[in-house]
Amino acid sequence: MDGPYIRVEDSGLTMPLREDVTTIGRGRSVDVHLSDPSVSRLHAEIVRRGHYAYVTDLGLSRNGTRVNGRLVARRVLEEGDVLSFGAARCRVFGFVPEEFAAEVELRRPAAPELTRRELDVVTSLCRPALSDEAFVAPATAREIAADLVVTEAAVKQHLLRLYQKFRIPEGTNRRVRLANEVVALGLVRPLPPAERAQSPAERAQPAADTAPAPADKALAAVAPSQPTIPAQAAPSGAHGRRRTGGLRAATPG
Repeated sequence: MDGPYIRVEDSGLTMPLREDVTTIGRGRSVDVHLSDPSVSRLHAEIVRRGHYAYVTDLGLSRNGTRVNGRLVARRVLEEGDVLSFGAARCRVFGFVPEEFAAEVELRRPAAPELTRRELDVVTSLCRPALSDEAFVAPATAREIAADLVVTEAAVKQHLLRLYQKFRIPEGTNRRVRLANEVVALGLVRPLPPAERAQSPAERAQPAADTAPAPADKALAAVAPSQPTIPAQAAPSGAHGRRRTGGLRAATPG
């Protein structure tokens, strides 16, 4: 087969990548249809740019997209890469390998240093990924404010600083791009089911459109190599209680 193509591991089906965008998911109208229930209806895209192509995960689907076992938001593809969409596995071929000297390779920067409150904000931002919806947007500034019991204006100021720290350019879907960076940089990671703390309202939500992949659990916000802060007592009153939603905050570096 001439040019880059994708192969579904379970069925052996191969399909050439489109010249522009190849859509992947469980829906009927996608280019590469995957029947595994852990795959969202519109899960990811592979975008071609000349001789190159990159895969991008479309939002915060609870099972995510991985390249060679690593959770990614967007990544340039190379010959033979293994792509995991939920529990479904594919491989890509047909790319011309290129060799670069190690000293000129660009490496992804480390996660920026966050304050305790900024870590709380990104934790709340990614909280919808724990819902039973298979394909959801990150939390709004108003939802974050209600979750953290602060003003919406304060949340917006924190988000502006976070956009600068994570180098999120101006434009549409800035919250989505920020959430994807948080996931890609490892500021959220799986928790064992026993540690998930869900409210009754969360447990009453409708069943997910997609079943979770076996390896995917609840998310927790973490700071690398830092101890977890003990949970604080919630203030009295119906509106002063802070929800955990399966997330655990830790002190930033």
